[in-house]
Amino acid sequence: MGLTWKQRVFTALLGAAAVSGLTALLLILVGTITVLLPPDTKFGIVFDAGSSHTSLFVYQWPANKENDTGMVSQALACQAKGSGISSYASNPARVGESLQGCLEEALALIPKAKHHETPMFLGATAGMRLLSRKNRSQAEDVFAAVRQALGQSPVDFRGAELLTGQDEGAFGWITINYVLGLLVKIAFVPGGPILDKTAQATFRLYGADHTIYTHSYLCFGRDQALSRLLAELVQASPGLLVRHPCYHSGYRGTLALAPLYESPCVPAAPPDLSQNLTVEGTGNPGACVEALRKLFNFSSCDGREDCAFAGVYQPPVQGQFYAFSSFYHTFHFLNLTSKPSLSEANATIWEFCLQPWKLVEESAPPDQDPWLRDYCASGLYFLTLLVEGYGFSEETWGGIEFRQQAGGTDIGWTLGYMLNLTNLIPAEVPAQWRAQSFGVWTAGVVFVVLTLVATLGAVGVQLFWVQD
Repeated sequence: MGLTWKQRVFTALLGAAAVSGLTALLLILVGTITVLLPPDTKFGIVFDAGSSHTSLFVYQWPANKENDTGMVSQALACQAKGSGISSYASNPARVGESLQGCLEEALALIPKAKHHETPMFLGATAGMRLLSRKNRSQAEDVFAAVRQALGQSPVDFRGAELLTGQDEGAFGWITINYVLGLLVKIAFVPGGPILDKTAQATFRLYGADHTIYTHSYLCFGRDQALSRLLAELVQASPGLLVRHPCYHSGYRGTLALAPLYESPCVPAAPPDLSQNLTVEGTGNPGACVEALRKLFNFSSCDGREDCAFAGVYQPPVQGQFYAFSSFYHTFHFLNLTSKPSLSEANATIWEFCLQPWKLVEESAPPDQDPWLRDYCASGLYFLTLLVEGYGFSEETWGGIEFRQQAGGTDIGWTLGYMLNLTNLIPAEVPAQWRAQSFGVWTAGVVFVVLTLVATLGAVGVQLFWVQD
């Protein structure tokens, strides 16, 4: 006996419900893709208050990618007029004016509707560390003036603070590894445990623990080192005429004595600071290196492989290094940023130092005039620091890259500082989310509805269809 019409309709509806339900289930389980919502851009501002000048950086990132590596980009770099904020120690009220020009540029770049939610920070480094050592009260007055000036801006100002040397090094490490996309796969740098825990920085990023060696040598930045060198030459000279081996032959200049001794890095000043000093260059790179070596205390590390200079612990260098700021500007001027060997770099700097001042002036670009006199001294100082101090050799020299930027972002501590304070880099690896595309979602809804209709139809047939 065949199926009745009721049984046939019931079976068909039940089968349709089963097919529609199975199709909807498959779409839910299989048809997923990564869905990108329309990005909303966020911004952050960081002032780098260095010893010689202050720079402002604006960073931007898609709001829906806050916890991804490599998503933050540099939108603006601006150098404030005037010297570093520590130079306003005697007149703190003027420090706000020096920051205003760059701040206005940043506010013009960032949409007005975003101002109130844009975080802004100021970090001060070597210049303010030296001022704090020399006169803590003056340093506090400068910071108070900075906070008052920046606190009046329409953005979310979160404070001004003094960075330690270790912080500066650690944030610089985060910056370069972030912009190069290495944070999720970088190998740990020191070859063994760091024996001096005061030189160790440890943090957790992307689910991995990072331990790095970092040490700050206060008074060994280029500007302070060259000031100390000049003060040593003044002390060794019988009168007010100083013959400077690191200045080109034929150079002659006059400078006031008093500013030279304002830094606590420079030894005791002579009794009469009202006089002017005449400096003549002799263009003698050999004598220049000998004078520079006296700034370091290399003898305190004799017989120790884990020591740089001045008795400071340092594990042997290994891996890739990025030299920026004054390192980059000096080696860029000397055309030494294309990875020459150590011997080639040394020979190039010596040849430059031997050039007469007149030739150097004639061949240099006009925009280099303020620093032209010091490039010989800077080049030889950095070679001495990197080779005799930090321990780079002909074999490891190739691991240094002299760079101003990486991935379109200026290399320095500012990006790492902002990433840390705004928690843009998570401690753990970000979770990956999956979802249906709109088309797949719509189809799934249709098949779910068809399943419900077929099921209800089958129930209706069973309950209300009168038997044939």
